[in-house]
Amino acid sequence: MSDPSPNHPAPAEDAESEPRPGRVRKPIGWSTIIIAVLVAVSAALVWRRDGTDGVLDILTHDLSLFSGILPRVLAGCLLGAFISEILPHEKVSRSLGPKSGLMGLLIGTAFGAILPGGPFTAYPVASALLAVGADFGATIAMVVSWTLIGYGRAVAWEIPIMGTDFTLWRILISLPLPVLAGALGRFVYVRLYPKPLAKDDEN
Repeated sequence: MSDPSPNHPAPAEDAESEPRPGRVRKPIGWSTIIIAVLVAVSAALVWRRDGTDGVLDILTHDLSLFSGILPRVLAGCLLGAFISEILPHEKVSRSLGPKSGLMGLLIGTAFGAILPGGPFTAYPVASALLAVGADFGATIAMVVSWTLIGYGRAVAWEIPIMGTDFTLWRILISLPLPVLAGALGRFVYVRLYPKPLAKDDEN
């Protein structure tokens, strides 16, 4: 039996009965090719305008930036891998799985709101939750909540710059959106990857 790919994940109901296998990622996909083409075109335009020195200046600066980001990317990937190993799969499936209903969406929303860190933390954690039984809906609710409500950015940046009233009203208005996005994600996922008919149903 071949492993399910990211484009054909396991049926939603299967997530509760057994853990999902790790997703297989291609080292070079279409997104990488498109970005590489855009980089080549942009580099050619800079070279035409500023010459080789202009290209080398940008390359040197970005290599320095990349070396600074790389440890955080590695730390985020390791965090996601370790979390997927230590989280109790049955409890995650029960709390955030396909049958968790509205409570699963609310838990995903609450978890996303208190999740600290940047993308290097949030996305590996979301990937780990998917791997241990959370469904698309609850995970989408978590990611949208982290994006819209995340307390870290609100405390560190939004309140000092925009003020407390603006931040509180913005959070209050944003509260329903993660739940709605998660419900829509769950609705779409079930129809894209319907549960296979059981043998009793086929008879």
